[in-house]
Amino acid sequence: MQQILQRASSTARTSRTLIIQQVQRLLSTQLEFTKDRYNIDRGKFGTLDDTHYGYFEDLLGKDRVIRDPEECEAYNVDWVKNVKGMSKCILKPKTTHEVSAILKFCNTHNLAVCPQGGNTGLVGGSVPVFDEIVLSTTLMNQIISVDDISGAVVCQSGCILETLDSHLAKYDLMVPLDLGAKASCNIGGNVSTNAGGLRLLRYGNLHGSVLGLEAVKADGDVVDCLSTLRKDNTGYHLKHMFIGSEGTLGVVTKVALQCPTRPKATNVAFLGTNSFQNVLKTFRKSKHSLSEVLSSFELIDAQSLNVVTKHFGKQCPISQHPFYILIETHGSNATHDEEKLHSFLAETMSDGVVLDGTVSSDPSKIADIWQLRETITAALQHDGYVFKYDFSIPIKTFYSIVEIMRERLGESAVTVCGYGHIGDSNLHLNITLKEYSEEVHGKIEPFVYQYTSQMRGSVSAEHGIGFRKSKYLQYSKSASAIGLMKSLKQMMDPKGILNPYKVLP
Repeated sequence: MQQILQRASSTARTSRTLIIQQVQRLLSTQLEFTKDRYNIDRGKFGTLDDTHYGYFEDLLGKDRVIRDPEECEAYNVDWVKNVKGMSKCILKPKTTHEVSAILKFCNTHNLAVCPQGGNTGLVGGSVPVFDEIVLSTTLMNQIISVDDISGAVVCQSGCILETLDSHLAKYDLMVPLDLGAKASCNIGGNVSTNAGGLRLLRYGNLHGSVLGLEAVKADGDVVDCLSTLRKDNTGYHLKHMFIGSEGTLGVVTKVALQCPTRPKATNVAFLGTNSFQNVLKTFRKSKHSLSEVLSSFELIDAQSLNVVTKHFGKQCPISQHPFYILIETHGSNATHDEEKLHSFLAETMSDGVVLDGTVSSDPSKIADIWQLRETITAALQHDGYVFKYDFSIPIKTFYSIVEIMRERLGESAVTVCGYGHIGDSNLHLNITLKEYSEEVHGKIEPFVYQYTSQMRGSVSAEHGIGFRKSKYLQYSKSASAIGLMKSLKQMMDPKGILNPYKVLP
């Protein structure tokens, strides 16, 4: 059964990857350079010359120094086509030693570097703004060790999340992180952005699962914090400086993760209800009735589902409603879990909280239901230009910003929708236009960040800050906290060569 589930999941993710590639091809209009759209001045960094290229080619070989403009293009644009850089050099190291040599050389010659993994980020953190050297970790993809007793896995930072998860399945383990971009994102990028994902409700934040890591500082020094112990209370927890720092303090090269046992039974319920208040009632009931097996509780509003059914031809498995709920359970006893889920559904429907629903343990049906949630981002691209926001908002006011923005923007927006992780109060607000409009942009920002701050929320729940949110960091962090961050940056990277123009205002 588990192997069937894995195959169904892999097929679904392959389909999702093809959808994303299709969307990218459809977005054929010329994207404006980030520096021009946002009027950014280039930092006082060096410019590449033949001496620099010669060093890199001697170190890596010509095949791992990419200079062809057409090939460089893929590394200069984020996958949602919102930001675009001008890098003329992509470096592809395979070892920590090579990363160390590259950074030491770049630091000496004052050359700016943009670390990049799978380039699946949504805030412009993984692509250059100007002509920074792109340091791609995609060839650093070795799984070093797996301890099937403790559940600790050690791997290089360029391992693709899905590939790592498939390897762990041989040991009856799983990565404690699941993302829509699982087929292409890298574990180092996940750690560097402190990615959240779909099952945080069950397995917690990623930073809690990172046992240790290895990172390279701007001057080439290697910081070895690659512990595989769950308890290692010896001095400062240095690994946390690199988790979530988005490559601005160092380049993560190896990661040690604590991985849970793979569930023997997986069930999914897809439910419909007529109000957000009923979504909250269902969530409260699920925590009581499904507590020990509940792994995901996802909200999808009607507008989000509509873009998937419209652009990708997907079918909703239940009747139409203003709000949909996707619940997943992970357990060890299939019969027990199914009984609990069916009982839960019967109770919520008899109370009139849930109006319709379907439950499945069939791997192919589970994959189909999850695709309704995981392809929303790709489907929205078909509308045109997408403004994407990732907030943590107190759960009682979780959905209010979506309704406010619909009224605020009116007919100037094609779609205003909200979906996300109710279990950890993480809302994804998406606003689509036929094409980018500076006027509409001005109506959206900084209003959405100001509102989130007033609600005592966070301007970034799981996507990070990157380039696009750096000037809004003040809405979630105090002046003293930002000052301390700047001091750390100055200490770790005095010349500012690592991922410049990102995170810090």
